[in-house]
Amino acid sequence: MSFATVELEALRRRSSEKWRKFTADVLPSHIAETDFGVAPPVEEALLAAVRAGDLGYAHAKSSGLYEAFAAFARRRWEWDVDPTAVVAVPDVMVGVAELLRLLTPEGSGVVINPPVYPPFFSVIAETGRKVVEVPLDDGQVPFDGIRAALRNGARAVLFCNPHNPTGRVADADEIRVLGELAAEHDALFLSDEIHAPLTLPGITHVPAQNAIVLMSASKAWNLAGLKCGLAIGPPDVLRRLPVDIHDRVGHLGVIASAAAYTHGEEWLDELREYLAATRRLLPDLLSPAVRVAPAEATYLAWLDFRDTPIADDPAGAVLERGRVSLLPGTDFGSAGHGFARLNIGTSRELVEEAARRIRAAL
Repeated sequence: MSFATVELEALRRRSSEKWRKFTADVLPSHIAETDFGVAPPVEEALLAAVRAGDLGYAHAKSSGLYEAFAAFARRRWEWDVDPTAVVAVPDVMVGVAELLRLLTPEGSGVVINPPVYPPFFSVIAETGRKVVEVPLDDGQVPFDGIRAALRNGARAVLFCNPHNPTGRVADADEIRVLGELAAEHDALFLSDEIHAPLTLPGITHVPAQNAIVLMSASKAWNLAGLKCGLAIGPPDVLRRLPVDIHDRVGHLGVIASAAAYTHGEEWLDELREYLAATRRLLPDLLSPAVRVAPAEATYLAWLDFRDTPIADDPAGAVLERGRVSLLPGTDFGSAGHGFARLNIGTSRELVEEAARRIRAAL
């Protein structure tokens, strides 16, 4: 398929949050979903289910999803996953919340590395745990800070890899050290790896060790509304998750995810190539005063406006003056002040239009 043929008029007929939050004069780029058509194997699987009236409750265990993911993980990352070590959850953050409730004491600290995915803050608070901020060190994993936080009593590390919003991918040594740190302090290690299928060509994702990994097809194949994620970890631990969590998983999400992992790799690789080409062009489309963080994954771009006249509130200024909705950097923690996140998961034409509007806002 051509990822270039994304019509704005057709997108505006969509009813998802991205296309309904703002008025029609705003080009939305605040939320992490893509504008591309559905991958053909996923579309076929969903249409077949609808035509068959197969719209009941999910039974992920018998669906073939766990086996499909295990085979995908082996092909993509040489990661040997036992299907019995995989459990479906409604989405990654529901999985994070339930695992924190299950495996950490109420009121205990959870280490995160801002600037980082905004729901990390809200979900930790929702579970009655405390956010322990250990900011990235010039974009790198802050091992000394994480070690100090664990020594001071934090009971879990919630890691984001590939990182949202910067797009950085941790290497094998960093993953090993994180796992060792968590084990040394008898701390829970949760790794949100939802963007792992979206590494740039030539970049290899390394799944976390000594961890419970949270994964989903929702970002790579744009399936967020179908509500299906995966937790991968020790089967005896995952069996302790609330029994009713399985009823919250979307049946169509299970079907779509299994199809994506089994038959969606050719489409995925075409998407990765398209996104890589867009990312290479992006710095030249923006003002020289706006710096783009070098990224190795995702369709998200972390923009540094600190040397511009709108540094105090870039997203607000771009929305008001340029009519593009960026996600404010401060949503990712105080370390995001002066930044904003742009979604490039759309046609090059619309990325160019977003960049033109951002330049105009300056």
